Amino acid sequence: MYTEKVMDHFTNPRNVGEIENASGVGTVGNAKCGDIMRIYLDIDEAGIINDVKFKTFGCGAAVATSSMATELVKGKSVQDALQITNKAVMEALDGLPPVKVHCSLLAEEAIHAALWDYAEKKGINIVGLVKPKSDIHEDEEQIEY
Repeated sequence: MYTEKVMDHFTNPRNVGEIENASGVGTVGNAKCGDIMRIYLDIDEAGIINDVKFKTFGCGAAVATSSMATELVKGKSVQDALQITNKAVMEALDGLPPVKVHCSLLAEEAIHAALWDYAEKKGINIVGLVKPKSDIHEDEEQIEY
């Protein structure tokens, strides 16, 4: 059912925790399944993500996608982090069962929500960033598989 990478990121999640005085914090959830994901970003003056942490309440796939998403954004520029999609998270995990694809969308939206928070705190505009939804279940039929 789950790939080895999903199981590895579930049983040995990377970057768990929170960052005090984070540059940006994004929290998203899915009311339908009960998953809640929070991502913390530490972004330097050059716009590079130096550190990233997460806290997730949810199933194994939610934990695994959170873990992988943090690995994908660490060391990236804000603009590069914005380009990480739910599809990229799924591919990095070697796939997810169709019923768990929404977890990868949560990861994408949590990154975007943290970037949005960062942009608001800094009073800047990040080209291509749109205000994220806090509850993603309404858009499940639009998930890119």
